[in-house]
Amino acid sequence: MMNNKTIARLGLIAVALGASTAASAQKFCVYDPVGAQGSFFAMAKDYALAAKGWGVPSLELKAYTDERVAAEDFKAGQCDGVAITGLRGRAFNPYVGSIDSIGAVPSYKHLKTVIQVLASPQSEASMKRGAYEVVGIIPLGAAFVFVRDRSINSVEKAAGKKIAVLDFDKSQARMVQQLGAQPVASDITNFTTKFNNGQVDIVVAPGIAYKPFEMYKGLGTQGAVYRFPLAQLTANMMIRTDKFPAGFGQKSRQYVLSQLGTADRTIAKAEADIPAKFWLDLSPADKDKYNNMMREARIQMTKEGFYDPKMMSMLKKVRCKIEPANAECADKLE
Repeated sequence: MMNNKTIARLGLIAVALGASTAASAQKFCVYDPVGAQGSFFAMAKDYALAAKGWGVPSLELKAYTDERVAAEDFKAGQCDGVAITGLRGRAFNPYVGSIDSIGAVPSYKHLKTVIQVLASPQSEASMKRGAYEVVGIIPLGAAFVFVRDRSINSVEKAAGKKIAVLDFDKSQARMVQQLGAQPVASDITNFTTKFNNGQVDIVVAPGIAYKPFEMYKGLGTQGAVYRFPLAQLTANMMIRTDKFPAGFGQKSRQYVLSQLGTADRTIAKAEADIPAKFWLDLSPADKDKYNNMMREARIQMTKEGFYDPKMMSMLKKVRCKIEPANAECADKLE
């Protein structure tokens, strides 16, 4: 017959085994438009292997082709971690989610600096918001304007045109309205389809969307892609902090930072795969118009709560560090 001490020891062992089982059962939900065969999901597999060194021996990956469902499952606690776009991630961490704000990060060089800052230990507190923590920021490439008719080659000519906007990101609709165009509510699963079948005249997308979403169908023989980035799009890797070992987030951010070269090459190849005949260079005057319009919209939308003011200030510091002669560096509007 077991005495009380033996029973107590067995109880402790059971608790320890239960904790070990729970620790090995983290589920990471990954949005990839191509699903489990996609390049982003392949990166997640490498991430899961690296996580073994951060105290997570088994990270279960689940592929999602519908980003909305992935985000909702994460919010509902069905996923311990999730990989989604920064635009969707803004709902969990407005600070990090504001990186993708319009015109705020002009180039990949700027974005790399931003990610380096956010991966540092000094930024750890800002990576956490309530139960959630951003544990990695991955570049998805610049957001370019795709038009079905290359005669739409100026700000003025966009007036009256139908432009697909993501229904969960109200800042996009606001910007389109300022152009005098008509926003058409869409989501990531159908915005390029609407472009391809002619429901909208214009769509904004990164180069990595060109092949998977068959955007050449919408471009046809008359379409074009403006060689002018409206924003630098990102993906966010997030976790429920209490579901992972202490220190996991910082180790993860440093790992993701070390993988920027891979992301850069993927983006460069995707943009190179868009035939040269589709690229359209804007005039210097139109570039200035776009930049001024985006800045005015960004400042206004920050005041209205669309973007995080702390992030807007940090992004301005990065822009002025790289290009100190910019006129904005002399004012205090952001």
